[in-house]
Amino acid sequence: MRVLVVDDEAPARSELAYLLGAHRGIAIEEAAGAVEALALVRRGRHYDAIFLDIEMPAAAGLDLAPLVGQGAHPPAVVFVTAHAGYAVEAFAVEAFDYLLKPVDPERLARVVARLREREDPSAAPVRKLPVVAAGRTELIDHEQVHYVQADGDYTRIHAYDRSYLSTSSLGELEEELAPERFARIHRSFIVNLAKVSAVKRAGPDRIRLVLADAARTELDVARRQTRNIRARLRL
Repeated sequence: MRVLVVDDEAPARSELAYLLGAHRGIAIEEAAGAVEALALVRRGRHYDAIFLDIEMPAAAGLDLAPLVGQGAHPPAVVFVTAHAGYAVEAFAVEAFDYLLKPVDPERLARVVARLREREDPSAAPVRKLPVVAAGRTELIDHEQVHYVQADGDYTRIHAYDRSYLSTSSLGELEEELAPERFARIHRSFIVNLAKVSAVKRAGPDRIRLVLADAARTELDVARRQTRNIRARLRL
C-alpha cells in the first residue's frame, strides 16, 4: 500500500511516517505541503491513501482533497489535524477518516486496517445495515452511520444528512456494530465515536457529544457511561 504523508511541519510529518512504518506492507512518501503533494499526484504518482494536514500555508488540506480525489482510482484521504472543529468540513468532502494530533497509534491501526479492506474488498467483512427508505430496503455501510436512536421496538439510523428506519432493536444493533468504533452512550443512543467532532460539559460529571453530521447533532452521555466514553475518546 502506497501512502503519502502531507504536512508542512517536518516533526509532525516524521512522527506520522514513523507510526505508519510500524505496519507491514506500507510504502511511505512525504510532501511538505499541498502544492508539492498535488504536483506528485499530477506527475502520475499513485497513492492508495493520503494522510493530509488541514492547516497549511499556500493551500489548505480541505482545498487539496477534491483535487486528489479525481480519476478512476482516487486515493483515500485521511485528514490529520490538531483541531476537532474541522470534522464537519472533512466529512463534507468525503474524507475516508479523520485523525486528531497527537495521533493515537491504536486509532491509526484501525484506520490502516480499514484501508487494507478498501484495497482488498474480498478480505473485508460485510458491514452493511438493511434500512427502510422510501418504501424499499436499502443497504448502508456501517461507516456511514453517525448515530443510532431507539424508536419504539425499532431504531432510527442517522447518517450525515439523512435518517433511515431499521427494524432491528437497539440491543441487536449494539451487538452487530463494531465495538471498537461504536459505543452505547445512553439507553436510547449508540454513537459512532469516529464521528464525534467535539465534547461539551453538560453538568457535574456529565458530557455532551457534538457529532460531525450536517445538523451538528448534540447528544448527552448518561452519567454511568461518562467514564467509559471519556476513556474511549482519550479525554
